[in-house]
Amino acid sequence: MLDWMKAAKTVAEDPVMGFDPNAVTRSETVAINAPASVVWQVLTDLPRYNEWNPFCIRAVSTLEMGAPVEMTLINYATAGGPTVPNLEYVCGFEPERLLSWEFPNLDFWPYPARRDQVITPTGPDSCTYYSTDAFLGANGIHVFRFAGPWVKRAFDDTAQALKARAEQLHAAG
Repeated sequence: MLDWMKAAKTVAEDPVMGFDPNAVTRSETVAINAPASVVWQVLTDLPRYNEWNPFCIRAVSTLEMGAPVEMTLINYATAGGPTVPNLEYVCGFEPERLLSWEFPNLDFWPYPARRDQVITPTGPDSCTYYSTDAFLGANGIHVFRFAGPWVKRAFDDTAQALKARAEQLHAAG
C-alpha cells in the first residue's frame, strides 16, 4: 500500500476526500525488462502517449506539482466509444518511482480520485510497474462499483503497452 494511503483519513473521518481501501482499482503488476529510468522516460514523455498508450491517447502537462494534466481518454465504459476529455492535477512526482495525478472534489462533480503509477526497480535492467486508482470520499465506493472493472481493463492494457514500449526502447538503446 502506498504511503499516502496509509496516512489518509478514512471516509468516516472525511466523507469528501476520505480513503476507502475497498474503492481502489489496481492494474496487474508487470515485470519490465528495462531499467526504471527507461520506464520513467516513457511515462513522462507525454507528447508520445498516442504512440503507445491504448487508454490515454493525449496528455499535456508540465508535470510540476499541482500542474494540470489535460488528457484525452478512450472510453472503455462503452467498449471503444467516443473519446473523453479529462483534467487532473499532478500530486505525486518521484523520478523513476512514482507519477500521480488526482481529480479534485467539485461541487458539480463530487467524485474525487487519485491515480498512482508505481515503478519499482528490481535490478539494473529491470523493474516492475503497476497503477492504482483510488476513488475517494463517500461516493468513491459507488464510482468503484461502476467504473472499477473498465478502469482495471484500461490500466492493464496500459501496463502491457508500457512494458512493450520500454522494452523496445531499451533494446534499441
